[in-house]
Amino acid sequence: MASSTAGARRRVHLAAHFPGVNNTTVWADPRSGSQIDFASFVHLARTAERGRFDFFFLAEGLRLRELKGRIHDLDVAGRPESLTVLAALAAVTDRLGLAATVNTTFNEPYELARRLATLDHLSAGRAAWNVVTTSDAFTGENFRRGGYLDRADRYTRAAEFVQLARTLWDSWPPGAVAADQESGVFVRPGAIGEVRHEGAQFNVHGHFNVPRSPQGHPVIIQAGDSDEGREFAAATADVIFSRHGTLEDGRAFYADVKRRLARYGREPGDLKIMPAATYALGDTDAEAAEHAAEIRRQQVSPQTAIAFLEQIWGRDMSAHDPEGPLPDVEPDLEGGVSQGRVQVADRAAVVARWRSVAREKGLSIRDLVIEMTGRQSFVGSPQTVARQIEEFVTAEAADGFILVPHLTPGGLDDFVDRVVPLLQERGVFREEYEGVTLRDHLGLRAPGRAA
Repeated sequence: MASSTAGARRRVHLAAHFPGVNNTTVWADPRSGSQIDFASFVHLARTAERGRFDFFFLAEGLRLRELKGRIHDLDVAGRPESLTVLAALAAVTDRLGLAATVNTTFNEPYELARRLATLDHLSAGRAAWNVVTTSDAFTGENFRRGGYLDRADRYTRAAEFVQLARTLWDSWPPGAVAADQESGVFVRPGAIGEVRHEGAQFNVHGHFNVPRSPQGHPVIIQAGDSDEGREFAAATADVIFSRHGTLEDGRAFYADVKRRLARYGREPGDLKIMPAATYALGDTDAEAAEHAAEIRRQQVSPQTAIAFLEQIWGRDMSAHDPEGPLPDVEPDLEGGVSQGRVQVADRAAVVARWRSVAREKGLSIRDLVIEMTGRQSFVGSPQTVARQIEEFVTAEAADGFILVPHLTPGGLDDFVDRVVPLLQERGVFREEYEGVTLRDHLGLRAPGRAA
């Protein structure tokens, strides 16, 4: 039963990230299953829906990563195309939002707007688009334009891309399609607006051929912690997917992004901030801490530790013992041995920070990587984790979290069975879905509706 003080408390939003590539998933665990088999997607999605989560989130990878010129065998898992998977999941779920990560650099607005609007129709208003960009020429080699886009232009293109997609969706206004007892469904004459867009990145002239979908616009998610990413989210996004490891960092990020909304005529509630978070549960806090440490050592094998070190240092570090001390080797500030990963922005500063932490705590290479690559994590008994999550949301360090389990596909089961009921008892999480669309779940206004 929900707490009687529910009305005075901020509501928690939760989403589920499907694990399946890199070292997030503990593949050696006997409970780990396929990241390709549709049954795995169904299991995690239905678990999230049973837990009354807002949405199910799929990441994207457009090329297999390489390390020192070879396919990185610790990272090869394969990543099916997100919208195809989500269209299939729409048929086996009823209320759960369906979020696809799709790149604005290597797609075209008209075609992607059609696919997203179609998913919104098929799911009765549950589609979401996680907008990502890349300036990576390595990834671009898989596309006819190659690595043509300068880094400085990636958000310029993304902003025009999203604006054009919304223009296409709005070209079918509410009421453009009507029903008639004799003739069935028809389009009102003159209701469909002609789109004539001429911009720096795109030229589109014509009529959009998908009727207005249930949400009007699919929910827009954006991931990016840079200043330009924050500004892009404030202007454009409904949800921002961030990563901040402490309550203090989360509060600073939350305040910074929310204050930017006013310059775009938006209210604080128009953008939900949902950092990625992992979790480890136990019957006691001590047992959970042991479980969390075991998971992190499974995620960061000796080989993975060296691979992370090479990405930061920009040079071959394979001669060094991962269980030994951090070597006194200078980084190659201009070089790089990994491709297909986000590049380190300020390598010198990152190296200095890693060296400082290793020296202060006396960490080996492997322990240092475990320390420095962990994301926001909730560790404890179910009661402790429920309290921690509520604390972050109450303190305005987040509006909720996108949970990243360490097992595919059953890693969310314990959280839904043991933590969600406690959040519901505390009056901070829904017991039943209160609407149909993803915008309903997130408490977002319909496009164009006044505050």
